[in-house]
Amino acid sequence: MDELMALFATQPTTTIARALLGMYLEHETPEGTLGGYIVDCEAYLGPDDLAAHSVGMRNTPRVRAMYQEPGTIYLYTMQTHRIVNFITQPKGIPQGIMIRGLEPVDGIDLMEQQRQKTGPDVANGPGKLVQALQIPAELYGESIFTSPLHLVPERRRTPKEILALPRIGIPNKGEWTQMPLRFAVAGNPYLTNIRKAAVQQDHGWLERRNSDGERNDIDLLRSAINEKNLRL
Repeated sequence: MDELMALFATQPTTTIARALLGMYLEHETPEGTLGGYIVDCEAYLGPDDLAAHSVGMRNTPRVRAMYQEPGTIYLYTMQTHRIVNFITQPKGIPQGIMIRGLEPVDGIDLMEQQRQKTGPDVANGPGKLVQALQIPAELYGESIFTSPLHLVPERRRTPKEILALPRIGIPNKGEWTQMPLRFAVAGNPYLTNIRKAAVQQDHGWLERRNSDGERNDIDLLRSAINEKNLRL
């Protein structure tokens, strides 16, 4: 966890977004533990980013979490759907990452019951995954390092290829509309709007390495801090 906290404390938001792909996101609920791998996310680079809620250092009660410590959970509602974001820069610098897609692993039956869906439609969008993971509004302002919703770096997987794409639903924002600030695991079926022909049998993951002298997932997280080690 120290490596993960260092990542959030010292690296640019785009580097953190790439490193989050394959990270295991877990939510401990009264009904059981729900979790899966992050496969799709978007970086928001306020205050300059015209699509960010914190553009121009806007600071209202709704966005106060964006100005808190790295790792703070920022939740907001859009068209009745709750969206989860993680703050990525030191206190007072309002940047963050929206989690857009999740490949479910633990508690799949509970997620399917919650969503009344099966397959990729369980968690292939930002509102869908929040509903599937049963992320409550009360987690606003809590930390992904200490709250029931947290990251588990020991379970991280590694993408074979990372896509850098324009964000979804960002019209009329000048250069920020087409800027490649969405990052996704190529070939994963839980990406928003992925074509069936693009889905890979292995869901876009590198095969896990064994422990006999080879790198484990914590080592891979360390390498993720160095942006050049992640393919675009």
